[in-house]
Amino acid sequence: MRPRSLSTSPALIVALIGVQSFCALFFLSDVATDLGQAGGKPTLHLIIETLASGTLVIAILFELRMIIELMQRKARLERSLKDASRAVFEVIESHFDLWGLSPSERDVASFLVKGFSITEIAGLRGNKEGTIKAHLNAIYRKSGTRNRAEMMSALIDSLIDPHPQSDATAPSAP
Repeated sequence: MRPRSLSTSPALIVALIGVQSFCALFFLSDVATDLGQAGGKPTLHLIIETLASGTLVIAILFELRMIIELMQRKARLERSLKDASRAVFEVIESHFDLWGLSPSERDVASFLVKGFSITEIAGLRGNKEGTIKAHLNAIYRKSGTRNRAEMMSALIDSLIDPHPQSDATAPSAP
């Protein structure tokens, strides 16, 4: 994830809207004061200042609307990402069920899917590397694969096409 720049920080944008709001309030009160001093007759300068102040208020309203929409969109995207992550986890877990992995094998397979090395898995589980290798052999045997790459390929294939056609149901060539 890339670091958030200062120019895209929501707090900075909200602070800028606050400063703009203060300026708009100042300019509008200045227009009202000037209008009172002019005896209710608007001058060209007063009309321009009123238009500028009104434009600033409209810009602030648009900015507020945009920031609210962006925050709502961000929340929707975060929910979608969470749902997708949950779906991937469920697919992987269903494969572990289908393969009949023991709880220890599931744990090792989960670490394997996350990209940990045998040494790292052994350290995380408090096992010797030989124990992890034995679990991996059982996982590969039960999954019908020979190594990490084949197992990951099987999992990824099921994510891409959750309902692959078997050879028996594949359409025949013309």
